[in-house]
Amino acid sequence: MAEEVLLLLGADLGDPKVTFTRVEDLLAGRCGTILARSRDHWTEPWGFAGAQLFLNRALLIATELEPLALLREVLAIERELGRVRGAAQGYASRSIDIDLLLWKDRQIALPALKVPHPRLHERAFALAPAADLVPHWRHPLSGNTVLRLLDQVL
Repeated sequence: MAEEVLLLLGADLGDPKVTFTRVEDLLAGRCGTILARSRDHWTEPWGFAGAQLFLNRALLIATELEPLALLREVLAIERELGRVRGAAQGYASRSIDIDLLLWKDRQIALPALKVPHPRLHERAFALAPAADLVPHWRHPLSGNTVLRLLDQVL
């Protein structure tokens, strides 16, 4: 049975709109059905000083994949589209970033995957696109709606 998952796309290198179109094609072919997409949000870099704005877009998908299988597909799509993850952890410019923000009301705590995204509640750049699509979904840990979380960080 398909489950609803909220993803966030982000990029500041190349042509993010073209990249996002490619991501959507690959997701639809491998991961499930895209149910809705947010409007595009241009935002300042978060966690580092970057020269360019980031484009962010949320996607609501329906998938039959298990969480780790979806994560593997998302990481493969990132690699195919030029994402290089360095050995050093940190924030930097990127051609594509795809985050699993929410899995409806499900909580996932695995070594390789945490859902809801551990920093979702701190990030207006993720919450604003999320609020476009699922403003009344509740964060499974805090119980706050996406819209309430967005209000708290603005």
